[in-house]
Amino acid sequence: MDSTRRERATLALAVWGVLVSQVLLYPGVSDLVTALGGGQGEYDLSAGMLFLVAEFASFVAFSSVWGALSDTLGRRTWLIVAGALGGAASYVALIALATVPWLDATFGAVLAVRFVGGAMTIGAFSLSITMLADLSGGNGRNMGAAGIAIGLGAALGSVVGGQLTTIDPLAPLYASAASLTAVALLVTTVTDRTPDSTRVGVGVVLRKLASRPAFAVPYAFGFIDRMTAGFFALVGVYYFREAFGVNAAVAGGVLALFFVPFALLQYPLGSLSDRIGRFVPVVAGSMLYGVAIVAVGVAPAFELAAALMVVVGVFGALVAPATMALVTDLAESGERGAALGGFNVFGSLGFLAGFLIGGVVADAVGYLPSFLVVGFAEVAIAIVALRAVKRLDGIDATQTPSSAD
Repeated sequence: MDSTRRERATLALAVWGVLVSQVLLYPGVSDLVTALGGGQGEYDLSAGMLFLVAEFASFVAFSSVWGALSDTLGRRTWLIVAGALGGAASYVALIALATVPWLDATFGAVLAVRFVGGAMTIGAFSLSITMLADLSGGNGRNMGAAGIAIGLGAALGSVVGGQLTTIDPLAPLYASAASLTAVALLVTTVTDRTPDSTRVGVGVVLRKLASRPAFAVPYAFGFIDRMTAGFFALVGVYYFREAFGVNAAVAGGVLALFFVPFALLQYPLGSLSDRIGRFVPVVAGSMLYGVAIVAVGVAPAFELAAALMVVVGVFGALVAPATMALVTDLAESGERGAALGGFNVFGSLGFLAGFLIGGVVADAVGYLPSFLVVGFAEVAIAIVALRAVKRLDGIDATQTPSSAD
């Protein structure tokens, strides 16, 4: 295996490990929140929403900070290590808050730890993806490797997390800490690369959008795509558990029905987008993805709803790597860190929107309206941005910014 392939595999494993640590908590989030002192009942959606929002609010706040810090220090590898170890420590802290009597922790303290943990974890995640984007071999292939790592990490995390929850609601916290510790050790084997010269900050992202409006297209798709992922991570889990009466292990298995095809098809569909362009995967894929999400919400039986989760995963795999690759298509090699940092900011905002919009709508008027809102948002962005994606299709990373616009 040549050095590029080895480093691609290693960094993909790092992304995978971070996602495992994160998704381990999702299937049993209602049980975990109760064990940590939050919530008023088994299916208190608002408490679960706050627990997930605390982490992703931190993702939004600190995604740019890590990119800027890597530029300032001229290093990425050891920042990934620091982020992973910090995230692991946050899970250990949550265990302590739940098990050490004299701490007498409030749920507010739990949310504060989640916020700090998110600030650390996003460094390991976003810089690992940025290092993947720095590799040669094709943007679709590199982003496909990231996508398959995300999907497989989420798939394993959802299955194992559900099983662990049935043993002990706190068990996923131990596993998450171990996973991030392993990531820190793994990344020490990767050759550090000189970061690009453009710092990643909110101001940079806004200036980039002002000077290069084309970036708004993949950023908007990234926002909506991640919104659907956030929706399933919170509302989807609560929906399957409450509407069909399944336990955390089964709910985790249902999430895996989405994540497994989503993961296994990322790499080939990312490579496909390198050959046929981004238009069909992004636009047609988004429309089909949105319709499939709505179909899950209207399915009358558990078996049909679960089967439709596979369909959702297939269409999601068509969209995700092509969207990330479109970002790197538009960016020169010296600005990829800033471009992907902006994409991660919008993606994290999308996750937050999925938690908040999905959670609020489901809590206020029911699960079906929340599926309709999120699913048709995916269809709407494809229709609105259809001409823009068509115009950008075919741009590659060798073009200059002026020729790309």
